[in-house]
Amino acid sequence: MSTRASSRIPGFFKRTRQERLRIMADAFHLDPEAIQALEGTGGLKPDQAEHMIENVVGMYALPIGIATNFIINEREVLIPMVVEEPSIVAGASYMARLARAGKGFLAQADPSHMIGQIQLLDVPDHEQARTAILAEKQTLLQAVNKLDPVLVELGGGAQDLEVRILPDTPAGAMLVVHLIYDTCDAMGANAINTAVEFLAPRLEALCNGRAHLRILSNLSDRRLAHAQVCIPAAALAFDDYSGEDVRDGIIEAWAFAAADPYRAATHNKGIMNGVDAVVLATGNDWRAVEAGAHAYAARSGRYTSLSTWEAADDGSLCGRLTLPLALGIIGGATRVHPAARAALALMQVSTSQELAEITVSVGLAQNLAALRALATEGIQRGHMSLHARQIAIAAGASGDAIRAVAEQMILEKTINLERARTILGASH
Repeated sequence: MSTRASSRIPGFFKRTRQERLRIMADAFHLDPEAIQALEGTGGLKPDQAEHMIENVVGMYALPIGIATNFIINEREVLIPMVVEEPSIVAGASYMARLARAGKGFLAQADPSHMIGQIQLLDVPDHEQARTAILAEKQTLLQAVNKLDPVLVELGGGAQDLEVRILPDTPAGAMLVVHLIYDTCDAMGANAINTAVEFLAPRLEALCNGRAHLRILSNLSDRRLAHAQVCIPAAALAFDDYSGEDVRDGIIEAWAFAAADPYRAATHNKGIMNGVDAVVLATGNDWRAVEAGAHAYAARSGRYTSLSTWEAADDGSLCGRLTLPLALGIIGGATRVHPAARAALALMQVSTSQELAEITVSVGLAQNLAALRALATEGIQRGHMSLHARQIAIAAGASGDAIRAVAEQMILEKTINLERARTILGASH
């Protein structure tokens, strides 16, 4: 077990925001610039945003929460999460606390192999074209690797070429070439797109066809991240629920998602609640990750659960999650956004694979949190407190009135804007 500071911080949620920042900064040795970025006082500036996207008019903020209690590959980690929905940070943190009764989360990420696609049309003989392209594979790969010799020196670059024939599409038969490209610690979209643009005219000459689309694929199934966790049944017990009942209820809830795509969509959305929050915090492309994850969930031809849950021989609850995770720790917004850099500093990741291992572990924890709530007390109980506070704020409450109005609505089990306004009006 690592000797670094523990991510188990009892009562962290009860502290003030300033106290949480101080505790976190002291324990994980954050410099003042990182603290200011996470706090929001030293984050992205409008003049920086001006150069990130078009037609910038201002900034849009979301909360950064810290998931505590995580042990991932025997390493203590505090995890920043950017998300607007209540209960996500709390749910992940509590499941990570339960996981400490086992060995925490064990995770592993594949090498950073991405896929670039070249669509070839008007090819007179597809089989002959495939043979011609594969015969020149090594020459083509060597040519691509001259584009970025530094990346090649780091162990990355073009790794392989694959040729697929799609015989029956709405536009007729077509040939598709896949360039397998190792992007190392970058997400790699720009590098891959540059490489396939370079390859296109060479492939046209080899197959006597016309290169059309030249673009990366967000189904990055050569870049999978895997996480697993086992929790003793006794650690799952609470209130009147025995550990065995909670375990079995979770497995039964998962089985519903495994069998039914309507349930699987919501089940996987719960996983992505955790995944996207880490991806956003680190300045990565959450839309690409979402697209890849849901496509991967349908890889068998039927959309199903990304995770699996089962009872081990010793009675423990064991879960596994695998999903494509194309994440980077260099380049893009990760390099530009101060809060993204601070998030990486807090987690002390040194490779994109480490970041993927953390992210997939959070996804598995978030999945467990949702299944546990659904299988026992219901999903609304965990949401109720923060949801009530949001309604109180929307009704115009501020300061101490927020908590007072929220608590009254929870007591009455009536949480809506009209009731919040009535309670707020009676207090004035």
